[in-house]
Amino acid sequence: MNKRHLLKGIFAAAAVLTASWSQAQGTPIKFQLDWRFEGPAALFLTPAAKGYFKDAKLDVSIDAGNGSGGTVTRVASGAYDMGLADLAALMEFHANNPDAPNKPVAVMMVYNDTPASVMALKKSGIKTPADLAGKKLGAPVFDAGRRAFPIFAKANTVGAVQWISMDPPLRETMLVRGDVDAITGFTFTSLLNLEARGVKAQDVVVLPYPDHGVKLYGNAIIVSPKLLKDNPAAVKAFLTAFAKGVKEVLANPAAAIADVKARDGIINVDLETRRLKLAIDTVVTSPNARAEGFGQIVPGRLALMASQVSDAFATKSRVNPDVVWNGSFLPAKAELDVFPKK
Repeated sequence: MNKRHLLKGIFAAAAVLTASWSQAQGTPIKFQLDWRFEGPAALFLTPAAKGYFKDAKLDVSIDAGNGSGGTVTRVASGAYDMGLADLAALMEFHANNPDAPNKPVAVMMVYNDTPASVMALKKSGIKTPADLAGKKLGAPVFDAGRRAFPIFAKANTVGAVQWISMDPPLRETMLVRGDVDAITGFTFTSLLNLEARGVKAQDVVVLPYPDHGVKLYGNAIIVSPKLLKDNPAAVKAFLTAFAKGVKEVLANPAAAIADVKARDGIINVDLETRRLKLAIDTVVTSPNARAEGFGQIVPGRLALMASQVSDAFATKSRVNPDVVWNGSFLPAKAELDVFPKK
């Protein structure tokens, strides 16, 4: 055998070995969360830790995020295959980038209601949305609650407010110091962050958006169009494995926090357990979620949200709900039956 034939044989064997190894490892999927490894991240970390993704022949890596907007753009760029992001942020990206070649698509609802709320200290005298008129509100510029505040204000006839911007770690601190009168944020994030700064829960006024006429969906699993086209079976396998893990998290949130602790050893287990339970109660197993079914949407409600986001975010083009959402990859009805019985 001459050298050329020998090399061809070696390369062919290497290709076979590489393909076999890749198949054994599973389809690689890079997934980015919307935020840090906090309690709600257990919804994804538990199915990974239990091996459900691996059993589905997927090699899933999960990274922390720094906001839904960043997750959307990273999935759009191809840096990540999938992610968890606020549906409003995804809608904004679609409407502001109508010619973008790779617009991510939402395929499964995780937070059926937006977790956004306005929070104030009771000593401020703020009791209702109307009391916010003329007040100083604080939030990062990209905060979902701040971006959607015009919808909240319109639904509750709130007069003009003054916005103060800050980095996320300073939001609750500035409220405690009195630098702002109220803040917007995810309830399960900011309320517990306030407690960590010495504020008792009973001393905080919480005005959840869903309780005050704002029917926005919250966070959804988004997917790159490339993955949807090249490997639709992997997307469906991911969602099925995810739903299996979610069922376990909902059944035993306290146990699931161990999977978060494994990714970030410095978390406060008690605090993050409470944060996870608060997220479950307010946005994952909410009355709307139970009525619509886990992972699913109601077309009319989605269309209303698309119109509201177009107006509130002043997007370059109108949001088309039909291209933002694709529910055809959802698991079977029995596999979406994840809610604990009441």
